[in-house]
Amino acid sequence: MSIAVITDEVAGRHQVPLRHPERPARYPAVMNAVSRVLPDLPLTDAPQASRDMLALVHTQSYIDSIFEATKAEEVVQLDPDTWAGEASLEAALAGAGAACLGVDMVLGGEADTAFSAMRPPGHHAEPDKAMGFCLFSNAAIAAEHARDRHGLERVAVLDFDVHHGNGTQAAFWDKKGLIYASSHQLPFYPGTGEAAECGAHDNIFNHPMAEGDDGADLLAAWTEHLLPAVLAESPELIIISAGFDAHKRDPLGGMAVDVESFGLLTLRIMELAQQAASGRILSLLEGGYDLESLTDSAANHLHCLAYGTLAS
Repeated sequence: MSIAVITDEVAGRHQVPLRHPERPARYPAVMNAVSRVLPDLPLTDAPQASRDMLALVHTQSYIDSIFEATKAEEVVQLDPDTWAGEASLEAALAGAGAACLGVDMVLGGEADTAFSAMRPPGHHAEPDKAMGFCLFSNAAIAAEHARDRHGLERVAVLDFDVHHGNGTQAAFWDKKGLIYASSHQLPFYPGTGEAAECGAHDNIFNHPMAEGDDGADLLAAWTEHLLPAVLAESPELIIISAGFDAHKRDPLGGMAVDVESFGLLTLRIMELAQQAASGRILSLLEGGYDLESLTDSAANHLHCLAYGTLAS
């Protein structure tokens, strides 16, 4: 299998206040995982997304507001949890651009899988507002790009972040052919993700998890419920929202998943992709706020994507 890792050092310059959990140190932590697993792999530069790419998901007024807000020299608050500065716009555009380039590379045969090592994350950003550390909805933009640029009909986003991806769900809600599946702690931020939230075309699959649920519980949720539901939709491309904040050491989560379980789940997703999507997978970094567990979990995830086995 061939893998591409798409990134840009601007991801380390996205600006947040001191002691904010989505801090710049997350970028070297995930790049440590890349260098550990793929030390000789040439990295692919993340391009800046165009306004047209952003508009596949976001309203023009929202896009304009982000461009305007990030003109200020100081860091500005976009919502109770989300901040941005001048470098943040460049980082967020590169994150969306990396997601779209990953689609191009995987669908164009340049790589079997691709991983975007970028921050800020994206799955909380709704079409018309920033939320939960996120400016642009990268996974949703990538899915729409796959349909707009490459003519795919059915694209699935699989999200195992501890927080529900309300932004991806909102973008997909009334879009037949766009499938969203999520495991997440509930009740928890952002408060969405009940099992009854199914989308206008029964294209949304939510599996709430309880505080304290561990890796076995996570694997059961996906193996017994979410993956069969996704497989029944016959997606042509799998996009992973790879959040590692369900780890037992994460300060923002309340679950108890271990590093190995993230790898095992990755292998299960790869099995699904072989059955339904010709093995084509794009993975996008979402959460993970304990730096050590972020590195270790991302390394196991990457090892599975690159070699088809757990990291030793």
